[in-house]
Amino acid sequence: MSFEGFPRSAMGFWHELSVEMNKAWFDENKARYQAEWVAPMTALLADVAVRLAPTYRGHALHPPKILRIYRDVRFAKDKTPYKTWIGGAISVGGEGGKPQDGVVAIYAHFGLEEELVGAGQYVFSDATLLRYRKAVADNKSGPAIAKIVAGLTGAGYGLEAGDTSVRVPKPYAADHPRAELLRRKGLTVVFPAIPRGLIHKPALVDWLVAHGKAAAPVGKWVLAHT
Repeated sequence: MSFEGFPRSAMGFWHELSVEMNKAWFDENKARYQAEWVAPMTALLADVAVRLAPTYRGHALHPPKILRIYRDVRFAKDKTPYKTWIGGAISVGGEGGKPQDGVVAIYAHFGLEEELVGAGQYVFSDATLLRYRKAVADNKSGPAIAKIVAGLTGAGYGLEAGDTSVRVPKPYAADHPRAELLRRKGLTVVFPAIPRGLIHKPALVDWLVAHGKAAAPVGKWVLAHT
């Protein structure tokens, strides 16, 4: 199955779910969720993965993973049971676990609140974070990632992390030339805004592939140095 676009009526599912928010309604509409969101998202990421694979030559691109719609409410004040968005990712290298556990070639998120696409690693594990900071501080590998990031931000891409330290971590100097990168606990490239209406068209694949190739140097640097 190739991606043909999300149905133009698909956003209605999220609007209705946000009002209903109960198991009975969701069970009645689960097939609709699968048809309007899960199946197209899976096809979209599968098509993108095939075309991005050569960019990550030497690293395995795992099959697309779609995040669960069910919210973890165990420790949350907000007890609404369902997300009003869908997220999916193509993981690179490693064991191919949860998208948030490693580098992703693409993470895509569509729903009521926002449309968001990015690539990289949003949260580093403790061990990965130590290796990342050592590589950023290194006089060879550090300038390389700084140059990659500067080129992307200059071209209109954003830069995000799951968390950022208030201060430059020890033993690195507060005035280190790559202080901002040292403070980050993840490194994700956020793509420019998706053109209006593009999620309903097959051309979304081309758009994601083009931006995925542009962002790939960040993920490849992380894989190489952590």
